[in-house]
Amino acid sequence: MGTLMSMTGFARESGQLPDGTAFAWELRSVNGRGLDLRLRLPNGQDALEPLLREATAKRLKRGNVSATLTLTRTERPKLSVDPAALEQALNLALHLSGRIPGAAPPRAEALLALPGVLRAEQAEPDEAQEAAKRAALATAFDSALAGLAAAREAEGAKLRGILAGLLDEIAGLREAAAAEAAGQPEAQRTRLLEQLSALLGENGTARVPPERLAQEVALLAQKSDVREELDRLAAHIEAARALLAAGEGAGRKLEFLTQEFVREANTLCSKSASVPLTRIGLDLKAAIERLREQAANVE
Repeated sequence: MGTLMSMTGFARESGQLPDGTAFAWELRSVNGRGLDLRLRLPNGQDALEPLLREATAKRLKRGNVSATLTLTRTERPKLSVDPAALEQALNLALHLSGRIPGAAPPRAEALLALPGVLRAEQAEPDEAQEAAKRAALATAFDSALAGLAAAREAEGAKLRGILAGLLDEIAGLREAAAAEAAGQPEAQRTRLLEQLSALLGENGTARVPPERLAQEVALLAQKSDVREELDRLAAHIEAARALLAAGEGAGRKLEFLTQEFVREANTLCSKSASVPLTRIGLDLKAAIERLREQAANVE
């Protein structure tokens, strides 16, 4: 039996880069018509995007996937004084204090708090270190992808059981519909005779030619014949079970197949000539809708 994958899952991968920066990948996926990867990367990490998209396409076929990378530096940046900015700020402060009688001289901490006086030292980027950093982040992303695929596989195993149960329910309702539909011709003949008796009286009914009566009953039976719908429904059930057994890539085919389920159930209800068969048809439509909702989760 093949592996059935869901499109719903979550995974997280965290660690520390060689320069002391802590990182965390968070991946989430939900239903999608195709494969759509949405990346949230910190500034300066855009070069990772092609690698991440390629890795995702190798592991996943469908689903809306969001991937978020968080970087946290554990070391505080080193601060240094901008001599030109400090000199300009000091001259302005001394000039103002000289013009204000009794003013205190400028304090060092006040000068350092002025914008532009203190600045964080920016180390020159080392391309080799940056490349190693990107490689480490890409490797961690691949591990997170493996975790996401495992989560989707586990969810798919649960989904297989739910879908199989719904198919069994639909098969049971289909059998009940077949049993109820088998009695429709006789029920229609009885109903037709009752209607004629009400309109013409007992003697009038007796004067209706038997061949004419048989012709009307046959016409009604033809209009309410649901054997083709039931046969096609049985074939769809077997096809869906085969897709579940095959597993991989069953999602789109299951979605198309559920549309055929809906079509047959609608026709069955429209052709129904009895309240019990209509009730079975409505239960069938409800079960098929649940099947359609669950099938939308399959990759």
